[in-house]
Amino acid sequence: MVRVIEIGHIVAGPTAGLIMSDLGHEVIKVEQPGKGDIARHLTGTSSGTFPYFNRNKKSIALNFRTETGKEIFKRLIKTADVLIDNIGFGSLERAGLSYEVLSKINPALIYLSLKGYGKGPYEERKSLDYPIEVHSGLAYMTGLIGRPMRVGTSIVDITSAMFGVIGILDAIIERDKTGFGKYIDLGMFETSSFLIGQHIVSYQMNREPLKPINEEGFAWAIYDFFRTRDNKDIFIAVTTDPQWLIFCKALSLGLCFDEDYSTNEKRYSKRKEMLDIVSKRISQVDYEDLENLLTKENIAHALLNRPWDLLNDPHMSQKMVRSDFNGLELSMPPIPIEGAKSGKYPLLGEDTEEILAELGYKKDEIEYFKKEKLV
Repeated sequence: MVRVIEIGHIVAGPTAGLIMSDLGHEVIKVEQPGKGDIARHLTGTSSGTFPYFNRNKKSIALNFRTETGKEIFKRLIKTADVLIDNIGFGSLERAGLSYEVLSKINPALIYLSLKGYGKGPYEERKSLDYPIEVHSGLAYMTGLIGRPMRVGTSIVDITSAMFGVIGILDAIIERDKTGFGKYIDLGMFETSSFLIGQHIVSYQMNREPLKPINEEGFAWAIYDFFRTRDNKDIFIAVTTDPQWLIFCKALSLGLCFDEDYSTNEKRYSKRKEMLDIVSKRISQVDYEDLENLLTKENIAHALLNRPWDLLNDPHMSQKMVRSDFNGLELSMPPIPIEGAKSGKYPLLGEDTEEILAELGYKKDEIEYFKKEKLV
């Protein structure tokens, strides 16, 4: 188990910390006294942000911009394996806590700097998930012509955190050989650019602009939503010619041996006519019967769900972990790797005294820090 210090807020940094926590490592969240992570105060559709991304962490309240706070932070860093930082560009440097300073205190420290942009012309630019989606072209590819759209989750924040953890784990392997940590520079813009890289390559190969993916259609003739007799929306994907034959026979479409529909290319050229036929047939079948049929024939499909429908999903509901939050027992999906545990989120600074005592501070010193609002 490694010790992770997280100076993170909202989504990106806390996600990296959550992944490390779900992998079984100790995560200590450093928060501003009296305020804490911005996400603690979010409401409405964002009210689940803090309890979701901060399960099974410890919290220490610490003002590291004061001289005393800096000394406490440096003492904490001596005990750490990893530091995750996704606060504003240069914040730790201005506080005298740059990687150069911290690596002298702890040469084995692995420092993940997770910002809007990595090193380069934009490195000082402040940003968030949606502006990065817009800048990278992800919002263009997600939306419709003239109407770019945000992905329905903080995809760039979360994916950036995942790449950050990959970098951390790689650095741990390297450190086992060399004894030294490293600085990991990771930008959300670079992450989002990676996510849409296939479209950048397709443009170069075809030498003409791409339409947004939901305007262009997909590579397969049957890769779309259909409505059942009982008004359920189901997505069906038929991606090979053998699958087409199975699907066609199972639904008795009457097109199975028609040469005009024998290959995906031919079916795609007649996509509108074919989808009309398939839609009419599916509208005559109830969802449960259709779902049983598609499952039996191993045809890829999915019922159109809302996120909260997963609370009652036969598969996902078994994998949920639990966390107490303000008297509520919340269910939430863990990282998709075995071993994640249920647990509570930390109250602001609830582990401060324990951590300070572990670092060697006496009771009267801790009381003084609290009185002066240093912790």
